[in-house]
Amino acid sequence: MNLDLRVKICGITRPEDARLALRAGAHALGLVFYPPSSRAVSVEEAKAVAGAVGPFGTLVGLFVNATAEEIESVLSQVPLQLLQFHGDEPAEHCERYGLPYIKALRMRPELDVSAVMAEYPNASGFLLDAYRKGVPGGTGETFDWQRVPKASSRPVILAGGLTPDNVARAAAATQPYGVDVSGGVEAAPGVKDARKLNQFIANAINGEHGDF
Repeated sequence: MNLDLRVKICGITRPEDARLALRAGAHALGLVFYPPSSRAVSVEEAKAVAGAVGPFGTLVGLFVNATAEEIESVLSQVPLQLLQFHGDEPAEHCERYGLPYIKALRMRPELDVSAVMAEYPNASGFLLDAYRKGVPGGTGETFDWQRVPKASSRPVILAGGLTPDNVARAAAATQPYGVDVSGGVEAAPGVKDARKLNQFIANAINGEHGDF
């Protein structure tokens, strides 16, 4: 059992899914502000989700190469507690909003993970995701978990193709600060499946394998 492992459920589009995830034990919920994504939310949809979260749930806003004006517009209307940057944003762009942030790293074969981490000294953590050219996230694919830095002094969040079936194995292999899932617990893009979601969190925390 790993009670220290943190779980983030990303791609939340509906208040009922936010409540479901929190009841299941999620620590953070992700809202996607990237229009090309099938899980993207409007500001109004995001506000509805935020209303279901309450003060003790961490609400994360995911952006991909968004302009400062776009991000500031969202922040003026949606009570986000954490920002997540999935594009090519430099550190100074990530730090200008007065909120903690995590930087997503797409695990290209040539990527030097530790070197890129050093470019973001004030990041609260780093999300490691599978790489597919032209797709900034949500690929549903895994990557070689042996590439996750061992004993990193920076919080590492594992993403990319996680499911109820493989999350326990992934967490045991990489010992991350947290895990992040979106498509692996869905009935359809942006619509969470209650059974998968509960099984994912239980397996992540208890270190058990799923039955899917």
